[in-house]
Amino acid sequence: MSVTGIERIFSINLRKILCNVLNMADRINEIRLRAGQPLMVIIDNMERFVKLDGEIIANFENAYIVTVNEIRETMEYISNYSLYAYEEEMKQGYITVAGGHRIGICGKAIIENNTVKTLRYISFINIRIAHEIIGCSDRLIPKIYKDSESIYNTLIISPPGRGKTTLLRDLVRNISNGYNGYYRGLNIGIADERSEIAACYLGIPQNDVGIRTDVIDGIPKATGIMMLIRTMSPKVIAVDEIGSKEDIKAIRQGINCGCRFICTVHGDDLEDVRNKPVLGDMIKEKIFCKYIVIDKWDKSERYKLVENGL
Repeated sequence: MSVTGIERIFSINLRKILCNVLNMADRINEIRLRAGQPLMVIIDNMERFVKLDGEIIANFENAYIVTVNEIRETMEYISNYSLYAYEEEMKQGYITVAGGHRIGICGKAIIENNTVKTLRYISFINIRIAHEIIGCSDRLIPKIYKDSESIYNTLIISPPGRGKTTLLRDLVRNISNGYNGYYRGLNIGIADERSEIAACYLGIPQNDVGIRTDVIDGIPKATGIMMLIRTMSPKVIAVDEIGSKEDIKAIRQGINCGCRFICTVHGDDLEDVRNKPVLGDMIKEKIFCKYIVIDKWDKSERYKLVENGL
């Protein structure tokens, strides 16, 4: 399922209503369905609503109201009429579909032995449209390679929604394939806890992550890092949204095993990350040598590179 084929996961009625929206697939960030609430879309990172006739409007007063039955029908299409087959993913609150699109879901959590067994009465769906921007990392590659066969440990810093995962994905692709005939392609492992980097569907990456890339999908980052080290001999490991003590401990262990890391973290800027308890210690220890800060406003120089945390 490509971006243009995403309409197949919606109920029949919603497909008709969303026709105009889906024709703008390359600009859609999210489509949000909430039972009994207005049909909402995020286009170019701006919140909009959709009327019954498909018109996109700025205010919710005249928007189409999503029904419970439409959400149930949509979930049937998302799961190919077999929600049971997706229970492991549903425990985490999402399902990844063909094309790499991630479907966030909320409803009543069923708890067993103090852990979430599954979700029932799903009433809230957030379809996050997968986008690849091939080549967005090209100019950064020479800056994060230490020499032709090794990279610096690199941390990408950005608030949510500015494209840090998109940048990470393209860096992985370039590192995996090699770049410009000089920078050698390296074996790289992805610890893809939320299926957002490679966006695996039935075990196959839906995004282009390169020819030398191995993916451990849907597993806690710290566990995934150690599994990759033990089984796949990566030169580089990529991880999205680090932050826990366990993440940092696993990264330290990986570095001690000779691996390089490229990771992302939530933060407004380097100073913001430096002031966070666990991450601040990581910066003081200079675990990472290169920091890429994503600037939403400066389109001419969107990626700011900082070296050695200075």
